[in-house]
Amino acid sequence: MADQEALQPLKSLNSYEPTYIDFVNKSSGNARVWWLNFSGAPVSYGDIRPGQTLKMNTFLTHPWIFRASDGSKLLANFGEVYFPAAALYGDDGNPLFRTVTITAPVYSLQEYCSKLIRKLVRKEDIDKLEIPEFLRKDIRRTPNLLQ
Repeated sequence: MADQEALQPLKSLNSYEPTYIDFVNKSSGNARVWWLNFSGAPVSYGDIRPGQTLKMNTFLTHPWIFRASDGSKLLANFGEVYFPAAALYGDDGNPLFRTVTITAPVYSLQEYCSKLIRKLVRKEDIDKLEIPEFLRKDIRRTPNLLQ
């Protein structure tokens, strides 16, 4: 049963329990905000510039993911997918926005070099590089929003 559940697509389940979040971009570049809808399809909520925030009214079962402008993964509170926590309310009854920090992951040297080569070398020239085939394959790989 657990194996079957793991194969299910990541998606929003319902909109029953509202919650309130404040995404804070602590990365060095723009952070593209994506909500995964009820079909699991990503819906863009635009970019957050470095040091800026985006307040969001959302729901408990709505997953969020973040990507840099080159498509590489960003982390939200150190996770690849952010699931909102239950809402908090102040003494006055108004909702409190939970801070969610968006950061860049720590890349291995190979991952960092692959990203750099992907940025500097045209796709049609990758096969001309004098590097092992497994590296060329990694460089040819296009970042996937849902991976």
